[in-house]
Amino acid sequence: MSIRFTSTARRGTVALAVAAGLALGVAGCGSGGDDKKPETSASASKSGGSDPSAQEGQSDEPLAELKGSNGLVLDITSATRDSGGFVTVNGSLKNDGANSIAVPSALSGNETEIIRNGRSLGGATLVDSKGKKRYYVLRDTDGRPLTTTGFSTIRSGDDLAVFMQFPAPPSTTTEVSFELPTFSVGTIKISG
Repeated sequence: MSIRFTSTARRGTVALAVAAGLALGVAGCGSGGDDKKPETSASASKSGGSDPSAQEGQSDEPLAELKGSNGLVLDITSATRDSGGFVTVNGSLKNDGANSIAVPSALSGNETEIIRNGRSLGGATLVDSKGKKRYYVLRDTDGRPLTTTGFSTIRSGDDLAVFMQFPAPPSTTTEVSFELPTFSVGTIKISG
């Protein structure tokens, strides 16, 4: 094999990897096709205070509140269908307990490929009971789950912003059950 062919092939492989990474990043940060601008900006509040504002597209009231073990609570704040064929679920994992909590490893699920990549919310699923289908967290080409990863403990009173991406159910499905090991089951509405 010639050096010229090898270097050309290597550049093509690197370009493909970069393009795939950028596509995943853009898809994960997409606004779901909603081009509306917020009515007010976060830097200029009407009250003149410095209170943080809710993120665009997320309401103050969660779609579902799921209770877990040892005071862990998962508030699901949005479930948005994207034109790319997936659903992104955003939320907040809170510790309402009196002590720091080691996040249960069961949240990662029991699939070897996901467990190998460390703690995550890879055990989460969406269940479409009408369509009789279960949707698992998406994975990248290296088998890493497309969820929040790399957490181990949450101190008392702290919360952690989390996300999970799933394949999108059919557009006619607007309500699904959200399941996460060790947590109660909640029903959420998919927007978009």
